[in-house]
Parts: sequence; structure tokens; C-alpha cells
Amino acid sequence: MSDNKDFGAFLIGFIVGGLTGAAVSLLFAPQSGEETRELIHDKAIQLRDRASETVEDAWLQAEEALEQAKQKTEEWSQLAKEQADELLQKSEKAIEEGREKLVKTIQPKDKAEEA
Repeated sequence: MSDNKDFGAFLIGFIVGGLTGAAVSLLFAPQSGEETRELIHDKAIQLRDRASETVEDAWLQAEEALEQAKQKTEEWSQLAKEQADELLQKSEKAIEEGREKLVKTIQPKDKAEEA
């Protein structure tokens, strides 16, 4: 979860840094208006492409994290099922042993009463 927050902060910093760098380069560049507009256009395209790549990377990381979460959920689910089955078997065995002891305890009394 922390990695996702860090990546989001990185993405915002990346975009803000790109915009700041583009603005500073335009302010200090001695060019005509048309050249400046062309430069702005080119920088905007570069920034869009970088942002697109960054978003794509973020999407891939999110898909990977989702897949890992699914895998962990399946593992924990299987473990819980196995433990529940084991507990059920132990409970059934304990009930059967208790029933057998009860029958053994009751049978001698029944035989004594019949005699």
C-alpha cells in the first residue's frame, strides 16, 4: 500500500517537475513567438508521452498488485478450509469417543438393573 502512495507522489512530482522545467526553459530562451509556441507544443507532446508511459507503468503495477492479492487470498482461503476440515474431523472423533464412553458407562448399569 505504501508503494502505491509513493508511486502516486512520484507521478505528481514528475508532472509538476516537467511543467516547471518547461516553463523555466521558455522564460530563459531568447526566441521569437513562433519558435516559442513550437517549443511549447513539442514540450507538451513530450510531457504527454511521459505521463502516458508513467500511467501505463502505474496500471501494470496495479494489475500486478491485484494478481498478488488474489493469489494470497486463495492461499489463505485454502489454509482456512484445511484447518476447518481438520477441526471438524477432530470434533467428530471426540464426539464419537465421548459417545462410546457414555455407552460403556450406561451399559453396565443397564445390565446390573436387569439382574
